[in-house]
Amino acid sequence: MARGLSPLGFFRKTLHVQAKFSFLHMKYLFFSWLALFVGSWIMYVEYSSYTELCRGKDCRNSICDKYRKGVIGGSACSSLCEKDTLYLAKCLTAKVNNQVYSGKWADLEGIIKCQMEEPPRDGLEVEMEPRKEATAFNKPTKGTSVETFREMINDHFKAKVGDQANLVDMTTQVLSIADANKDGYISLPEARSTWALLQLNEFLLAFVLQGHTPKLLGFCGDLYVMEKVPHSPLYGISLPWIMEMCIPNSLRRSMDQWFTPPWPQKAKISIGLLELVEDIFHGTFGSFLMCDVSTASFGYNDRHDFKVVDARYIVPEATFQERIRQQHCNVDEDCLYGADCLTTCDLTKHRCTTEVTRPNLAKACETLKDYILRGAPSDVSEELEKQLYVCIALKGSADQMEMEHSLVLNNLKTLLWKKISHTKDS
Repeated sequence: MARGLSPLGFFRKTLHVQAKFSFLHMKYLFFSWLALFVGSWIMYVEYSSYTELCRGKDCRNSICDKYRKGVIGGSACSSLCEKDTLYLAKCLTAKVNNQVYSGKWADLEGIIKCQMEEPPRDGLEVEMEPRKEATAFNKPTKGTSVETFREMINDHFKAKVGDQANLVDMTTQVLSIADANKDGYISLPEARSTWALLQLNEFLLAFVLQGHTPKLLGFCGDLYVMEKVPHSPLYGISLPWIMEMCIPNSLRRSMDQWFTPPWPQKAKISIGLLELVEDIFHGTFGSFLMCDVSTASFGYNDRHDFKVVDARYIVPEATFQERIRQQHCNVDEDCLYGADCLTTCDLTKHRCTTEVTRPNLAKACETLKDYILRGAPSDVSEELEKQLYVCIALKGSADQMEMEHSLVLNNLKTLLWKKISHTKDS
């Protein structure tokens, strides 16, 4: 017959249970407080980053103050500052000097970009993209005739892209946009706003790369509104940074392709990127370098037309070469502009050379490789992969290998077009 539990044994067992419960309770409290602390810290960092980067309210107040004083003008001023039919919604800003917001203008969805003064910075980026200071809006001066303003614009384009045949047409188009209220007269505030916008590389490229860039909807001072590209970036999904650290690169690359359109539509979008490369390689307005060929710079609309959504790092080759040769260097990495424009360092002079190590086409093909190969029809996948790797292997500037560059580009376009030419995607 089993003996009953003695009072001493019962007391010890009770103490053991209480100690175990206290330990679990303390452990639960510790991890709860730890989770609360980490969560609060992450929220604080995110909020601090947001308030530091996103200064749309300051930008709007500055623009509207100048508009009310009669300093600036433009087709978007009344809607932004008086009617409140143009408003800034979600902050998409990556750099404090270039405020970017999604927004609505009456019934139109758009991307609103506003320029702000930025703190001092160092490095090659200063040379290629001078520090943004508060725009003075003092050019052209009072009394400047339309013909003189036309010459100012034409000379500005010539300095940026060279003496091209189409500059007169482009200048005429700028003057048409400058007449914001379409009264046949360009006021001084309208002219000063237009001139300020032309100092922005991305705005200037909206004229040079027409068809590849979103449509300009309107402007006020150096704030401007572009048509929204509904599908951007070109591909890829955004994950919290803590998940990014835990996911292997191979799996991450696969995840980026999960929500892409069907292959025929991807082929059409890819052809759009290849046509951009073709147009900026000895195109109508000279040669340009693509110094950031990341997927975040590109997108496409509902018709699957390829669009450049961030043209800040597409720079005239002549401008790049002029600035890069002045850059002091000790290693090749000192000669990098953006993410993708790298030259070599001449150690005898400690100056950067002017020729980029990889042409635009090689960088574009690398961006497209995983995108266009996934889901490719079996009868083209092998040849497509072969041509993409030939393209990625291209070295040196396009000038040095013009024939090979053109041949690789045309082969890729032809292969894709032949496969989709009988479909509605063509």
